[in-house]
Order: sequence, then structure tokens, then C-alpha cells
Amino acid sequence: MANTKRVYLFREGNATMRDLLGGKGANQAEMTNIGLNVPPGFTITTETCNEYTKLGELPDGLWEEVIAALADVEKDMGKKLGDPANPLLVSVRSGAKFSMPGMMDTVLNLGLNDDTLKSIVAATGNERFAYDAYRRFLMMFSDIVLSGDYPQLTKHNFEHIFDALKEQKGAKSDTEVDAAGLKELCAQYKVYFKEVTGSDFPTDAMEQLRLSIIAVFKSWNNERAIIYRNREKISHDLGTAVNVQTMVFGNMGEDCGTGVAFTRNAATGEHHLFGEFLKNAQGEDVVAGVRTPEEISHLEDEFPEIYKEFVNIAQKLEDHYRDMQDIEFTIEKGRLFILQCRAGKRTGVAAVKIAVDMVNEKLVTKEEALTRVPPEALEQLLHPRIKSSKGIKEIAKGLNAGPGGASGHVALDGKTAIAMAAEGKKVILVRKETNPDDLGGMLASKGVLTQLGGRTSHAALVARQYGIPTVCGCGALKIDEAARSFSANGVTVKEGEVITIDGTLGLVYNVELETEPASVTGDFGIFMGWADEFRKLGVRANADTPEHATEAINLGAEGIGLCRTEHMFLGADRAPFVRDMILAENEEVRDAALAKLLVQQREDFVGIFKAMGGKPVTIRLIDPPLHEFLPASDSIRTELRRLMDEGGSGVAIAQQGKLLAGVEDMHEANPMLGLRGCRLSIYFPGIVNMQVGAIIGAACEVKKSGMEVHPEIMIPLIGTVNELTHLKEQLIPIAERTMKEEGIEVEYMIGTMIEIPRAALTADEIAPEAQFFSFGTNDLTQMGYGISRDDAGRFLPVYIDKQIFKADPTETIDEKGIGRMMSICVEDAKKVNPTIKLGICGEHGGDPDSVKFCHKIGLHYVSCSPKRTPVARLAAAQAVIEESGRAVSRDK
Repeated sequence: MANTKRVYLFREGNATMRDLLGGKGANQAEMTNIGLNVPPGFTITTETCNEYTKLGELPDGLWEEVIAALADVEKDMGKKLGDPANPLLVSVRSGAKFSMPGMMDTVLNLGLNDDTLKSIVAATGNERFAYDAYRRFLMMFSDIVLSGDYPQLTKHNFEHIFDALKEQKGAKSDTEVDAAGLKELCAQYKVYFKEVTGSDFPTDAMEQLRLSIIAVFKSWNNERAIIYRNREKISHDLGTAVNVQTMVFGNMGEDCGTGVAFTRNAATGEHHLFGEFLKNAQGEDVVAGVRTPEEISHLEDEFPEIYKEFVNIAQKLEDHYRDMQDIEFTIEKGRLFILQCRAGKRTGVAAVKIAVDMVNEKLVTKEEALTRVPPEALEQLLHPRIKSSKGIKEIAKGLNAGPGGASGHVALDGKTAIAMAAEGKKVILVRKETNPDDLGGMLASKGVLTQLGGRTSHAALVARQYGIPTVCGCGALKIDEAARSFSANGVTVKEGEVITIDGTLGLVYNVELETEPASVTGDFGIFMGWADEFRKLGVRANADTPEHATEAINLGAEGIGLCRTEHMFLGADRAPFVRDMILAENEEVRDAALAKLLVQQREDFVGIFKAMGGKPVTIRLIDPPLHEFLPASDSIRTELRRLMDEGGSGVAIAQQGKLLAGVEDMHEANPMLGLRGCRLSIYFPGIVNMQVGAIIGAACEVKKSGMEVHPEIMIPLIGTVNELTHLKEQLIPIAERTMKEEGIEVEYMIGTMIEIPRAALTADEIAPEAQFFSFGTNDLTQMGYGISRDDAGRFLPVYIDKQIFKADPTETIDEKGIGRMMSICVEDAKKVNPTIKLGICGEHGGDPDSVKFCHKIGLHYVSCSPKRTPVARLAAAQAVIEESGRAVSRDK
């Protein structure tokens, strides 16, 4: 049942009322009740925001509650809003349950008009301060409250007027404009306002308050707030509270100031005050960057007693909340006021250090420390990061598909990328989309940028697998291969020029930005050790090479949950054998090519088994359609045309013609639902027969060397139990024969991927024939939703913006639909095969929410790209802690 009380004085609330009062309102109430000097005020609840959104107007009875609360504040302060003789000025600020810094709107200095201004001047004896406050209010109220109806009233246009006046007065900064100049500016603002609206600026203080409350409610659904909530996975139906608070002024003179400080370093986590302040300024000056602030340590030089008081308050707040705090403060005439506090935003590096330090300081338990760090923040510790993009505007934005930052010379195809890298250049591969042929170019590149594709497209999958910063689905990108350039939002970049991509944020810059290496400290190891103490879910990694297997082990992986064998076919030394195998005119030629590939594949598996040191390795037999290992038909035609035009040899022309005929013969209208996976294994049995021989042969070789080895052979894309039994009958004899030839036996398992909905729903038939299931949630989601993961990047952002989808199902498991199928599958499989091993190897295996879902439905392990292994380990620990009720809520 909804709460009937809509307005709470600060003294009536407390920190537990975040849902109702928002984080800011709850903390202002808490600070008031622990005796800090908080300017009095009141909070309108988040529920009221939702009422307003539904009704389109303030609900009945709200205004009467606002008037009553305001009267209480007026009595407390001995002032009255709008009173010409003794005016009260207030701020009107947003404040959602979860911190959304800068995403919604604020109005300061509310209550000013020509009459109250005179009283402010008389009371302070500071005419410049009064007009400075007035010009800020005129601009802010116009921009925040009215620019939706009058676009010319944006802050930008008012700043143009101020810039012109400063130029006229010969002033370089705002503070150099005297009282007379500010008075003139206010007059110009009011003239401009009337020119735009046809009306005078509103002077009734109560009407100013009403309109400002509405504006803050509306700001809950502004574009930047929606984008932020989508990114942070904050629900859109929470609403924002509105906080009306008595104004205190940091711009009344040299004994005033304002600032923002963190109780610990938000970038590194070091235990010292971290922040900035400005003398003779209002808070917006610090936040907006209109003046360069000083380090917080300089506050001690300017106001030593106030600094000492602030240090004590900062420690008191951190001890009280048992978390690092972000504190906003104002100094008015030598008196310190605390405006708000909240759990401070911090980098991944800082989050881990603060968590470990606070456990050591006995401020929090290990469980609390583990729930305070967002799992995805750990990725910042493992990828190079953009050091700073301050003052640089991006030229395009796409999907943040591969975390980290990278700068390099633009290459528009894989061959060019490889050539540039061979010259010692750093490269960014820019493609319309990528395919397996681009792997070499991707591996040679520091980053990848694509026009098409989503977070589980080829580019994104490989990016996370190999730790390559990647931006996918960048729709603004227009690639002109003929001109060897691309354009985005009016900016043209030629091949060879330098760009920077931020794969963590999905941003593209046409300049080189400095990156800094990941820093994995001793605190990281301690923190991850705590996560391993609590988690029940195993964590494996998706890895295809010994190097990636070693990386996975170093990051805590307990095995390989997905080794994609098709990537082993892509090397330049193997391409001829693969082509001969695919295009063979008879079995004799095909068998000869497969024999050569067997030797190379066996070497691959030996390296991986040794790197894993006895940990289980799940190897997926060939999955993609064969045409993906051949050149595109258009490129073959181009080469054929070139040979004919230039008088090429008849042999070369015949080879290209044969290749073209083979590729066209394999053409499929919908290859992702065509001859691939287990279908390919049944249709072309020689390929998987070779692979199983290589896997078991490699396992025997490694076991002979004295090492443990545990191969798990995974058959992809089955839809019926008959496919699995057929392939078992085909492959088990090969495994047995290979062990007999090697003179040693190894334990191995045969299981299947569950990626076709029918397989998930017939688990009771399939599970008795399988030793393990691994959910391939990329395809399971694709088929369950009927979407192409390579094309969905075009419309999924629109669906999410319009709230058709609450979250991207290719990024986080859709628990109601796809998750329901998984739950049915797990339940049915365990009934008929209690010893079956259950895991997940799709990209969802590294998504924190999906990991927690996998814990809930009873999977035994998740598998993800190596660099996401710590993310999965922490998410798995949080799942146990949250399930047990020992978790503490954290400010997102």
C-alpha cells in the first residue's frame, strides 16, 4: 500500500528510508538526526514523483503538505519564502534511491525577485553577492524549469549574454565582474526572457517553488537520466524524491566557500581526504568547472579551524555509514554547513583497496566488503584504461563490447592491420562487421571498431576472449572502402590516421588519448580470496590457446568451460589444408587434408592440457558452417576478374573458378540455422572424427608425461537425443581406438551444449545420454527471441530506451523466458541423471546478474572470457551472501 504521507521534514526521516526519501533525502535526514549542521528542509517522496508521472500534474493534497513543511522551515530559520522584509531562499534538488550524479535537475537561490533582492543586499551589505545569486537564479530557473517549452532559454544562450558583457567590461572571469556589471547582466537576462516568452520573469516565490518541483519530477525521465539508468541497471519505476533545502551561500565574500570531498581517494582508494574547494563560490562552480578549484588540502591554509572541523565530520560520517563518503559542504561567513553526503563513486582499483582496508580496520565484515564492490568494476583492474578524456568530445558512440581503452592507426581490413602491426604501428581495426577471417587482423590490433553487431557478435566475443577493447554497433559509422576512410557525425578519418576507442564506455575519439596499464595489486588477490571462500559456483574460462589458458589460470579459473576448435583452423599455415578438406572432390583427398590437420590440432590440445595442469577442459567440436572458413564469394569474383583482366595463368584462373563454385555450392539462405554444429558432424563425419582423435591422442600424450588430464568433448547444437546418440556411436569407437594405439587410457566425458530451445525442453530424454550439459546462451537467446545477435545492435538500444525490453537479453539472461527454459532443463536433467554436470559457456557467464541466476537454478559452474573470470568469481560470492541475507545494501 502506498504511503499516504508525501512530505517529510529532514528531522522526520532516517537513513533506512532510501526507497521513500531517495538517497539524498535519507542522508540529509540522518545527518540532521546525528547532530550535524545541515541547513533545514524537507523531502517530497519518490512515490509522489511516480504519482506525478502517471497523472501529469501534482496530486491533490501535495501542495498543502508542501506549504505546511515550508512553514516549519520558515519558523526554524526566522525567515519566510517571498517575504520582501526577511526572505528565505531555498534550493530544489533531485534525489533518487540510487545515486545518479548530475543526471537530474537542481534549482538554486529560489525565492529571489526584485523585492527580496533588496532585502538580501541590506542584510548582507554585499550588493555583488546578491546580484551574483540573482543572475544564477534567472539563468538556472529559465533553463531547468522553462526551456522545455522555450528552447531558447537554455543555459548556453544566457552564458553567451554573460560572455558578451565580460568582453565589454574587459573581465576574463566571472569573479572580475563587479556589482554594477552583475546588476546590468540581470537586467539583460530579464529583457531576453521577455523577448523569448512574451512575459515577465516569474516573481511569485511560491509559483517558482511549484514549477521547480514539477521540473525536478520531470527530470527523472530526461534522456541522460534514462541512459544512465540503463547503463547502471537501475529500475525506471523508482522515481526521484525532491529535496527543498534552505540556501546557504559560499559566495558572500572571502570568508565563504564551497567544495566537494571524499573521505578516501576515489581513484586509488588511499586513506586520505580527496576533493576540491573554492573560496567565494557556489557549489555549481565546482561541479560545472567554471572556475578551477583548489585541492581540499588548501582549505587548511585558508580556514584552519574549519578544516579541522571538516576532517572530524568526514571521519564521523565514514564511521557512521561504514563506507567511503562523498560530502558536499558550504562555508558561509566562517560557518561550516554539510549539504549532503552519499557513498562515494570510485574506480575499480579504489573499490577493492577500500574494501580490503575497511575489513582490516574492522569497519565492515568480509561479506559486506564483497557486496560493496560491483563485480563489473573488477574489469577496470585488468584492461588498459583511458587516462583522461577531459575536454575531448567523442565523434561517435556505439556498444561497449570489449572493455578498456586503445589508440592506434586506422586499418580498414585485416590484412592492412597485420601489415601495419608488422611495421611496429599500433592499429585500430575498423570494419563494417567482423568474421572469423578477420581474427588475424583483430589479434594484430589494439582495438576493434565495427558499424554493425551487438555485444555477442563475433567482434565482441573475440574481443572479450582476447582482451581487445572493442566498440560494436556504432551506427553513425559510414565506411567508404573506395576512399579508404570512414566518417561519423560529419568527421572524416582516413586510413592510417589515429583514433582512440573506449571499449568500456563505447566512445570513439578522432585523437590519440593516453592510456594507462591495468594495476592488479596485492589487495586484489586478498579480495578475490575472500570471494572464493564464499562462492559455491565453479568458475571456468573460455580459452582456445595455451596463452589464454595460462591467463585464465592466473585469474582464478578452475578449468576451461569452452575451447572453440574452429579458431584453430584459422592460422595461415592451416588455411590450405582446411580449404582442401572442404573442397575435396573425393574422400581420399579429404582424408589426406584431415590427416595433416590432425597433427596440428593434437599439438594445440597438448599445449592447452599442459597449461591447465590437470584441470578439466571442455572442447567444443566444430560448430560454424564451413563457408566461414572460405573467402567471401564477392572477393573471389574480384580476384577472378583481376586475373582475367591482367592475363593471369590458366591454372590460377581455374583454381579461382573452382573455389568460387565450391563457395556458391555451400551457400545457405540462413547459415546460422543451416549445416553447422552436430549436423555438420553427421554430414561430414571426417572432421569430428579427426578432432576426437586429436583430443584423445593429446590427452594420452600428456598423461604419459606424468600430468593429470581431464578432457570433456562437447557436441554442439543438438535439438534431439537421436543426434547425440548417433554421434556418440560414431565417436566413442574412435576414442577407444586412439587410446589402444597410445597404450594408455584416459578418463574423458561426452556431453552437449544446450542452445536450441527444443533441447532445453527435452532434457529428460537427452540427459541420460550426456555426462554434462553446458548452456550456450548466445544461441539459446537468439533462437528463443528470434533475433540475430549480429544484427540486433540496430534495434535493441531502441527497445531498451522505449522500455520494450528492460535489459539487453544478449547481455543479461532473460530470467522469465530464456531463464525459464534453463530452469526446466536443469530440473528435468537432474531427475533422470543426478550426477550430470551443469554449466554455462555463453557470454552471459561473465555477466554478474546472469551468474547469480545460474547459482539460483543450481548450475555447477559458469565459464566466461579469461578477463571476466574475477567478475564471475565475485558475482558468485555475492549470490551466496545475498541468498543468506548477510548482504548489506550499497549505493549503486
